[in-house]
Amino acid sequence: MPQLELRRNGGWTAEVPPGEPIAVYLVDDVPGLREMVRIGMEEDPGFTVVGEAGDGRTALQGITEARPDAVLLDLSMPDIDGFAAIPEIRLRCPDAAIIVLSGFSVDRMGARVLERGADSYIEKGTPIQDLREATRDAVAARRRLG
Repeated sequence: MPQLELRRNGGWTAEVPPGEPIAVYLVDDVPGLREMVRIGMEEDPGFTVVGEAGDGRTALQGITEARPDAVLLDLSMPDIDGFAAIPEIRLRCPDAAIIVLSGFSVDRMGARVLERGADSYIEKGTPIQDLREATRDAVAARRRLG
């Protein structure tokens, strides 16, 4: 099992080999937040958003079909919440990096989501460049496992 880390702000350095952009799937029940994250991620040519969902059930179906490199996942959502979705995502798409992007503090939920199978935990409000770096780091770590 890889060493997992809680992420707050800044300080990530990881190299993802050049080539295809990192395919990201966004899961959050707030459409405006998904739009902001999508725009922020796609400002960097190293990322492409391959799907979005506003609830866990729709996300599980979309992630299974899209097979993304990374999932940015909120915890608090209708239907199936992010906490319950983590092990199911891991089963359906074991190579995907799961980055929880949540409004809950890392102190409150970080360790719990890592125990469920997430790769890292980012608090909402973290600068987009740090979110991109954390995503690259998590994807690079997953690729090293493969």
